[in-house]
Amino acid sequence: MIGVDFDNTIVCYDDVFGRLAVELGLVPPEAATSKTAIRDHLRAAGHEDRWTEFQGTVYGPRMMDAGLFPGVVGFLATCRAAAIPVAIVSHRTRFPYLGPRHDLHAAARDFLARHGFHDPTGIALPVDRVFFEETKEAKLGRIAALGCTTFIDDLPELLADPRFPAGVRRILFDPGTLHEPPPGVASAASWADVGRRVAGGVP
Repeated sequence: MIGVDFDNTIVCYDDVFGRLAVELGLVPPEAATSKTAIRDHLRAAGHEDRWTEFQGTVYGPRMMDAGLFPGVVGFLATCRAAAIPVAIVSHRTRFPYLGPRHDLHAAARDFLARHGFHDPTGIALPVDRVFFEETKEAKLGRIAALGCTTFIDDLPELLADPRFPAGVRRILFDPGTLHEPPPGVASAASWADVGRRVAGGVP
């Protein structure tokens, strides 16, 4: 079983935060160069609550503005052709911490359905192999319970967590090559890299 994270691993938000922040009048265009720049601008202006609420908007009703990382569909199709089971395991709260009570789990499931993840003629990922856990601890427990042999995630701190299930191959998905992978963790800059590492057994 290969386990895959959802946000920032399958789903790419590279352009969404900047576009929406300007559209909603939260920041001027020159401050919308990245998610971090938007966050820092709002925090510097004393608007931490607006930043928190904005994230709930992106991950909820504007989820469909996001896209998929290039190559992820091909990777999952290759797994299907090779009869390798895949599960999505994500740490995602059910509702935002602030603002309107959007169902963030429902938004994510709708995103997967609209992108054909459950289409029997395509990726054919079973609906019951998608898990959104409300805590990091529950996510780690789900990885263990599923018996994942490989797990792919964009967060080095999760892959380095001492509670991470032993014996699982860990791949850091790092398209910007921003992080030094923790000891024992392989790094992949693209989904093509992920495929090569999985096929090669990941040193």
